[in-house]
Amino acid sequence: MTTSDDLVSRSAVELRRLIGGKEISPVELLEACIARIEAVNPFINAVTATCYERARAEARAAERDVMAGGALGLLHGLPLGVKDLEATAGLLTTYGSPLYRANVPAEDNVLVARLRAAGAVVVGKTNIPEMGAGANSRNVVWGATGNPFNPNLNAGGSSGGSAAALATDMLPVCTGSDTGGSLRIPASKCGVVGFRPSPGVVPSSRKLLGWTPISVVGPMGRTVADACLQLAASAGLSAGDPLTYELDPASFLVPPQVDLGSLRVAWTEDFGACAVDDGIRRVFRGKIDAMKHLFRSCDEVKFELGDVHRCFDVLRAESFVAGMNEAYQRDPASLGPNTRANYEMGAKMSLVDSAWAQAEQTRILARFQQVYRDYDVVLSPTTPVSPFPWTELYADTINGEKQENYYRWLALTYVVTLATHPAITLPCGLDHAGMPFGLQVVGGFRRDRHTLGVAQAMEQAFAASPALRRPLPDVRNLRAPEPALTSIVTSPPVLDGTGATAGGNASAV
Repeated sequence: MTTSDDLVSRSAVELRRLIGGKEISPVELLEACIARIEAVNPFINAVTATCYERARAEARAAERDVMAGGALGLLHGLPLGVKDLEATAGLLTTYGSPLYRANVPAEDNVLVARLRAAGAVVVGKTNIPEMGAGANSRNVVWGATGNPFNPNLNAGGSSGGSAAALATDMLPVCTGSDTGGSLRIPASKCGVVGFRPSPGVVPSSRKLLGWTPISVVGPMGRTVADACLQLAASAGLSAGDPLTYELDPASFLVPPQVDLGSLRVAWTEDFGACAVDDGIRRVFRGKIDAMKHLFRSCDEVKFELGDVHRCFDVLRAESFVAGMNEAYQRDPASLGPNTRANYEMGAKMSLVDSAWAQAEQTRILARFQQVYRDYDVVLSPTTPVSPFPWTELYADTINGEKQENYYRWLALTYVVTLATHPAITLPCGLDHAGMPFGLQVVGGFRRDRHTLGVAQAMEQAFAASPALRRPLPDVRNLRAPEPALTSIVTSPPVLDGTGATAGGNASAV
């Protein structure tokens, strides 16, 4: 007999197979996920606004469709958590900001609409930093998300709620998005998979600067196959994102088989530009030593990428100026410190700065290609530090080196963002502090399917190694963090659009 815990711990791919084979019911799965949320979420605060009654009605409808024997979508009956940056019809969407504390959209955005059309059942929203600014998922509307391995530490961001919900088996499918590392960093810190696809693979209909390639939407999952399943359900052309193009979404379902023994692998601790903690460097070198026998070759390489930091500063600030101008002009104090800092940085910049950054990004892409003439993929750490307390907004110093701003510590991922290459973070054992270690795998230009194939082959190989395989949090021994994750909430949450209490841990608020 399958227990509730056994059920929720299964992969999304396996759960979809069981639903299609009439071995489990979407109703049974949803109730198991709700029970897990109610048991675990008070300790980590990953799930925010919920719509349980609507989800139950949709799960019953999904069950009827299964029994009727009709065609089923890729995600049919799978409970879904949606990052709180994505608009969800009838369900509170706050962007982690007091400005949107009562915002209930009338329509799903393109990403959510596609996932629902594929049969996913929206259960709730997942936590983020305010407006997605930063890699610590905390805000004054919902509070902070704690790490599943130690709730006193942070879960990363900005897709921190999604990563933590996946890691603790609260939901089998969760969405993410990535500018400077918002998919990859929380996945790394929570021990799950996060894939940043090439720009234009998955539509992001909410970005105001539609032609910028630095912000993308992508999948997360407990396994590479789970990420591929979500990708296949969401990829493809949409006029809502002018960078999208015609492609075959189903091609992502089964990535090409890759023989690791044929791969020419390069590795770098820092891309020649990023501050990285000495402990993380040692751990990374140990991981490379443990896996290098898998590849045809595995060599350290040097990068000379130019002024990547200033380039990212300008391009990131442009996006925040576009999105935050109205709110800032009305009341700067209405924005949190990270969001306001980004806006004010951008407001001081000129057209000369913008033109330089656009040109420098093009040069960075060209410099990146020099490594890929001789190598198939590049490996690096995903994050430069082990998870730190959620009470600290960001990593202020690395190896005693003061960081220039609140996101400079994200450089290992934003360097790759600027190059626009597909990149995935794989769970890769534990770090020196006993927390999940994420390995960033950066594929060749526009080689998304090949990158996924490489990652899946590595994941399979890592499964045999205690030092490399995915670590699992012990949810049965979670303890309430100190201080409480909701201690920074300024007022109680409102009700969502379906009348359900907004917040899976409402009793803790």
